[in-house]
Amino acid sequence: MSQYPLKNKVIAVSLAALTLCLAPSAWGADVRALENDFTKVAETVGPAVVTVAMERTGKVKIFGPDQIFRNYFGQLPEREVKQQGLGSGVIFDKRGYILTNQHVIEGASSIAVILPDGRAFPAKLLGEDRRRDIAVLKIEGENIPVAELGSSDKLKPGQWAIAIGNPFGHIVKSPQPTVTVGVISALHRSLPVANQASDRIYVNLIQTDAAINIGNSGGPLCDLNGKVIGINVAMLGQSGGNVDIGFAIPIDTVKSVLDDLISGKKIAYGWIGIGAQDITPEMAKYFGLDSTTGALVAAIDNNGPGAKAGLKAGDVVLKFNGEAVNGSQSLIDKINNSKVGGAATLDIMRDKKPSVIRVIVGLRPDNRPIAPETEKAPLGRESKAEWRGMRVSSVTDELAKKLNISDRRGVVITDMASEGAAYAAGLRPGDVIREINRRGIIGVNDFAVVARAVKGNALVRTDKGYYIVGEGN
Repeated sequence: MSQYPLKNKVIAVSLAALTLCLAPSAWGADVRALENDFTKVAETVGPAVVTVAMERTGKVKIFGPDQIFRNYFGQLPEREVKQQGLGSGVIFDKRGYILTNQHVIEGASSIAVILPDGRAFPAKLLGEDRRRDIAVLKIEGENIPVAELGSSDKLKPGQWAIAIGNPFGHIVKSPQPTVTVGVISALHRSLPVANQASDRIYVNLIQTDAAINIGNSGGPLCDLNGKVIGINVAMLGQSGGNVDIGFAIPIDTVKSVLDDLISGKKIAYGWIGIGAQDITPEMAKYFGLDSTTGALVAAIDNNGPGAKAGLKAGDVVLKFNGEAVNGSQSLIDKINNSKVGGAATLDIMRDKKPSVIRVIVGLRPDNRPIAPETEKAPLGRESKAEWRGMRVSSVTDELAKKLNISDRRGVVITDMASEGAAYAAGLRPGDVIREINRRGIIGVNDFAVVARAVKGNALVRTDKGYYIVGEGN
């Protein structure tokens, strides 16, 4: 123990008081330094952030007294009208190259670019990648301001992020871009597509709480060094205005196809004709896996490269070309980025046994559904059956039409108990069951036979993917 306890306490209290006195000043200096960083980014990048104005021609019906038009002209007539759209973009090369979102200029008959200094230029579309939602434009001019492209490879949640846009710069006087500040909230985010026919893939996105204003799509997301780390693409919310969740395409994703876009090449995506699904802990146990890494082949195109190579629905892909597969999106990304025409090796687990399959990667077709089927299965004598808290029915003409089902094999869940095992597993009315424990279901008769033989957990395949249905009511 110290010989001078009182003296030590006095010194400790004095140091604490001194720290409190100095803290506000030091804190204020830090805030001012950070503020200077923000303004410097705005001053450096802002001049290169542009308004992208497009015009497209579309057809609309001429509205009037419907019955009068039908009596004299038949169906309502249509006329062509010009529609306008606005977005943002960022100049990244002195040759006048501009990055923006593909949806900003989609279907445009003419494109104009307006700089913050008021200059306006007609723009030429060099290349577009609808799937990644990226486009490159070109303008001709002198003294073009340029923003520097950075890297998104080593970003971390919590880093500062500055979103810049200029959707209305041509409307207001002394146009200047809008600047909002936040942090990188998360990485590797995915957004759901509007429908299964959509060919856009909003995956591996940067999530930020920097406000993404309406019309800021195509503008840059920057770091504190003033380098572009992403292209703003979307916002989520219900208000229709600024919201708390914004997303950006990582700039490294953009750079991976930039040369091809500048040269006007069509972006080629690898394809093996499968749909993938994440593996749950219950599935891992069922398949005899040590972890939930890997991806489950949930659907397969019978005419695709994967099926031709011997890949089957229900296979678990653990590695792709020697690299570990960490979930369904990891597998799809690896396939997308594979060389078309090249060979790919898939390490899989089938029936709890390891195997290797070699696939020749194909070119991804536009809007091609997985495993299109048209066969019509016999209905059989039975029309309904019950199992583990759900009632199923044959795929009748009425159900096929209502649920837009082309493949008549399988059964449809028509009703279920909310406390039953099927409901707990995630199955819902309207789901079409194709397999149970890897045995195909043709109709209700097959379903009843297979279901009665099941002991313990059951692996159920539907058009939405696989589910583990435990024992229960």
